[in-house]
Amino acid sequence: MRRVRTGGGWPALFYTLRKAREVGGIWKLWKAMRSKNACKTCALGMGGQGGGMVNERGAFPEVCKKSLQAMAADMQGAIRSDFWSTYSIAQLQAFTPRELESCGRLVEPVLYEHGSQYYRPISWDEAFERILGRLKTLSADETFWYFSGRSSNEAGFLLQMFARIYGTNNVNNCSFYCHQASGVGLNSVLGTGTATLLLEDVEHADLVFIIGGNPASNHPRLMSTLKHIRRRGGEVIVINPLVETGLVNFSVPSDPISLLFGTKIATQYVQPHIGGDLALLTGIAKRVLELNAHDETFLVQHCDHWPEWKVRLQSVSWDEIYDKSGVGHDEIEAMARSYARAKNVVFTWTMGITHHTHGVQNVEAIANLALLRGMVGRPNAGLLPIRGHSNVQGIGSVGVTPKLKDAIFDRLQSHFGVTLPTTVGLDTLACMEAADRQDLKFGFCLGGNLYGSNPDSAFAKQSLSRLETLVSLNTTLNTGHAWGLAKETIILPVLARDEEPQPTTQESMFNYIRMSDGGPARLQGPKSEVEIIARIARGTLGDNGPVDWQAMQNTSRIREAIAKIVPGFDKIADIDRTKKEFQLDGRTFHTPRFPTANGKAQLQVHDLPVLVGAPEELRLMTIRSEGQFNTVVYEDYDLYRGIDRRDVILIHPNDLQRLGLTDRQRVTITSDTGRMDGIVAVAFEQIRAGNVAMYYPESNVLVPRSSDPRSRTPAFKLIPVRVAASAAVAARPLPVLSR
Repeated sequence: MRRVRTGGGWPALFYTLRKAREVGGIWKLWKAMRSKNACKTCALGMGGQGGGMVNERGAFPEVCKKSLQAMAADMQGAIRSDFWSTYSIAQLQAFTPRELESCGRLVEPVLYEHGSQYYRPISWDEAFERILGRLKTLSADETFWYFSGRSSNEAGFLLQMFARIYGTNNVNNCSFYCHQASGVGLNSVLGTGTATLLLEDVEHADLVFIIGGNPASNHPRLMSTLKHIRRRGGEVIVINPLVETGLVNFSVPSDPISLLFGTKIATQYVQPHIGGDLALLTGIAKRVLELNAHDETFLVQHCDHWPEWKVRLQSVSWDEIYDKSGVGHDEIEAMARSYARAKNVVFTWTMGITHHTHGVQNVEAIANLALLRGMVGRPNAGLLPIRGHSNVQGIGSVGVTPKLKDAIFDRLQSHFGVTLPTTVGLDTLACMEAADRQDLKFGFCLGGNLYGSNPDSAFAKQSLSRLETLVSLNTTLNTGHAWGLAKETIILPVLARDEEPQPTTQESMFNYIRMSDGGPARLQGPKSEVEIIARIARGTLGDNGPVDWQAMQNTSRIREAIAKIVPGFDKIADIDRTKKEFQLDGRTFHTPRFPTANGKAQLQVHDLPVLVGAPEELRLMTIRSEGQFNTVVYEDYDLYRGIDRRDVILIHPNDLQRLGLTDRQRVTITSDTGRMDGIVAVAFEQIRAGNVAMYYPESNVLVPRSSDPRSRTPAFKLIPVRVAASAAVAARPLPVLSR
């Protein structure tokens, strides 16, 4: 297929019309999108009480394909009961991620038992009886509890509270596989794990760094903000091994001028080697220091360890920086000078930074670089981890981590009069490893696709198969339902956010609490997450304990508890009555006073990691397509990269020639972890030579379980692989890409 020249634009408008036809018309889709509910996809901060398609500054219309795709998926018809006797497990395993997502909405509980070839529908009563029967026979530390960022603050708080009162700290969330390195890195430098600024601050920046991310595909509404910055004469520096179409030029559909003529986004586009970010960031800092463009007064007054970091910057050699980053003098010089002359600078990043065994150090290096010129602790500048799912940050805020923050732990005990466990809880990867050892018997997944988001998918399948029971709460099918099967697997159908019978809340990446009104259920059968959790808690722990689980089916009661237990959330208690959404206190830093022990930022000093990979190997990073969100694939084609399928490896023409391969040839990819045969090699000039890219989650079979030791975030972005011609396989030729 032809690769487009700009992101967004007319194709996005035509796509909207197509989705409208799928769900019953433009008016039906419009009403759904305009309801007072937080956006179901990224955490940028859309919807809520301002109505759908409104951002936190009140701008309208702000809409993107991701939100349309998620809404259309929730507006699908029901999966009929005969589906489960028609399609066997083996047939479901043959479905692609897109085909599973497109099967329809889950509307009845279903059960798979080891030895069977099919799921079978069961009643809600039987589902609850099976779950309760299992929980009553196990010790608490034989269980784990996994949370998706799709769920509400209320559901997340209630489930983690139940798990701990039940007796375990094996409580974790999907951020361990995405932005946990951001939280750990920011905490080590600033004492806070989230963004330091507001959306309004980003709008007033005159330079934005986009490092290791592709918001044009994954967070499209951010492109409207970047358009404003460029139109005011500001700069955007993109650091990414792969040139992404939407970061070069983007046509914002809601802006007639941008729609017609496009908006140039990147003023400088730099392609380091995969894994070269820490060396590159160090190089920019070193050159800023040499230019005497650093803020010495700020560093002395508001930062610790400046003398040590200064010595490190002065001592590291330029040859080491060039060699380990893959970026030369001229590009580093240009970035350093742009940074030196800018007045208001924002640093953004995504999983291209966190998905490394040194992901925390990458984040610390970004924070260091911002502090070098005093770009943290002031208006219109700061640090912004661009988070994925719409409430992944809120889930963490309300206590979904193996170790509770001391304040939450103490308040939770005193408020309910309970004694919580103090055992060391397992993070997500540790839970998978414990399940493989059969130390864990029961898993409970509040949304998401635990199998699909794991590295080493062969191990993930094996690990989950050793559980006695796995319970998943979902709206639609995913690859985990086909491949991540325990001896007993139960899928419970849940309501979508805009179908909830009571208001719920979510937290944006800007630390803003939104309220979703919910709405009428589209289909009969699914239940509210809060209702399911409260019923399981009540059935497991009984009515005579310190918590009235029946009352906790009311989300307003849960918010009252959150207000008293979670620091900064006091305003949430009456949000359903006041309708006033709010910014969390203590997280936005417009003055240089940080929540560290002494109020100062803690600069970190690093050694530069060696670029991994032998001469005959290429460095692989997993990527998402433009028609995808997290593990959910809505379209098999990738419009922005001009690719019409997903079983491909994007490889620079020079590497194809060096390996004796040709464009669109079938190849075998091997890593130390896995192997994929019959993959189509696509000559792709937009990727840095020496590096390759493949689509996630399909390529997870190649991803090792190596992880950052401090955050336990797996290294999805730096995998040495070998590429060789496959044995003769019939292949449908790919069309020649338009370059």
